[in-house]
Amino acid sequence: MKWHKNLLKIIQDRQGKKIALVVDTSTNETKIDLIANIVTFFKELTPETILVQADFKIRSTNPITDGTEIKYHTHGKASYTLALEWAEEENIETVFYITDLTGFLPEDMQVPYEVYWLVPTEFVPKAPFGKVMKVV
Repeated sequence: MKWHKNLLKIIQDRQGKKIALVVDTSTNETKIDLIANIVTFFKELTPETILVQADFKIRSTNPITDGTEIKYHTHGKASYTLALEWAEEENIETVFYITDLTGFLPEDMQVPYEVYWLVPTEFVPKAPFGKVMKVV
C-alpha cells in the first residue's frame, strides 16, 4: 500500500492543476477492482480530474462522477498516442495513465507535460518517458 501514500502526495502537490486520469481499457484481464479504487481515489481528491478511457482509440473523456463505469475490451490492442495527443490539445498539466505499458507508443514521441504511468502488475516495463509507479 506504499503507492497510496506516494500517489496522495503527488496529487496534493498538483492541486489547482489540470489533471487527466487515463485508463487503458484494451483488456479485461487486469485488476479491475484495483483500477476502480484508483479512479475513486482521484474522484475524492480531485473531482475535477478528467477520466479518459482509451485502448487503440479514445472511448470517452468525462469528469469522474459517482457510478462512473469503465468499459473494458478483450482485443488487447493498446496505443497511447491518441490519449497523449488529446492531453496536449486540452492543455493537461499532468497525466496519470493506468496501463501495463505494453501498448504502442512511437519511439520519438515527446509530451510537454508530466506523465505518471500507474502500472497494476508485478512486472513493470521501462517507460519511454515520464515516471513509473507500480500500484499493486
